[in-house]
Amino acid sequence: MVAQVYRFDSPDRFVAGTVGRPGERSFFLQARDATQLISVLLEKEQVSVLAERVDAMLDEILRRAGGLTSVPAVAPPDTEDLDPLEQPIVEEFRVGAMTLSWDTDAERVVVAAYAVTDDESEPPDDPDESDRDVMVVRLSGQEARAFAKRAQAVVAAGRPPCPLCSLPLDPAGHVCPRQNGYRRRD
Repeated sequence: MVAQVYRFDSPDRFVAGTVGRPGERSFFLQARDATQLISVLLEKEQVSVLAERVDAMLDEILRRAGGLTSVPAVAPPDTEDLDPLEQPIVEEFRVGAMTLSWDTDAERVVVAAYAVTDDESEPPDDPDESDRDVMVVRLSGQEARAFAKRAQAVVAAGRPPCPLCSLPLDPAGHVCPRQNGYRRRD
């Protein structure tokens, strides 16, 4: 079977979002341009790590360039995207592995999200050589900062953490290991 490569060069929109109530949410990356809308399913931790790594990479690029780059230090306020995921949300694939790189010539962040597979093989350096479906998104520094800011907010919008053990609190409380198994209610 031939792998599908969904390519977005400077998409109209690239966001992380969720469907469902806190504690039961499904996380998606969604990209849209003039011809296609693609949604891929992934884990909360994958969204969190991607956002952290994008920010860290942009910080390092900014540091190495001595401020002489198009990468902003923070997400510009006019790039904030608070809209929900676009409908219909059709899962193209579940993300297994992701790669993150910087295209120096074009000054673009390149995010590649690969479909999960049965084997544990690493994704190829070139997405066009992949034997699994992949979504490739190329973002400017501004777009990448805006993506990271929203992704971090989406992850943080879940259930509040227990002040004792940091595990997520359910509306009915939870069995807190720091309370010797007694139910903690707030």
